[in-house]
Amino acid sequence: MALIPKRVKYRKSQRGRRDGIATRGYQVNFGEFGLQSLENGWVTNTQLEAARVALTRHVRRGGRIYLRAFPDKSVTKKPAETRMGKGKGIPELWVTRAIA
Repeated sequence: MALIPKRVKYRKSQRGRRDGIATRGYQVNFGEFGLQSLENGWVTNTQLEAARVALTRHVRRGGRIYLRAFPDKSVTKKPAETRMGKGKGIPELWVTRAIA
């Protein structure tokens, strides 16, 4: 199960700010327990998938897992040993914002 968006309006997004205080999405709305980020940053689609797999193996059939973060922001990288200029790199991975 690949966590990437099917379509996006813009292929390359700006980095944005990684600071601030969460004003929404920090309360547990489904279930009884939840994981909360303690620092601001990005969580990649592979990290989210690894967390989902680890949680499903741990709970086995004893519970349901709600993954409420979706990686909808693209992060671009330029190839190694490339000179400056020549535009922005190609989208390399997808992340979601984790704000404490």
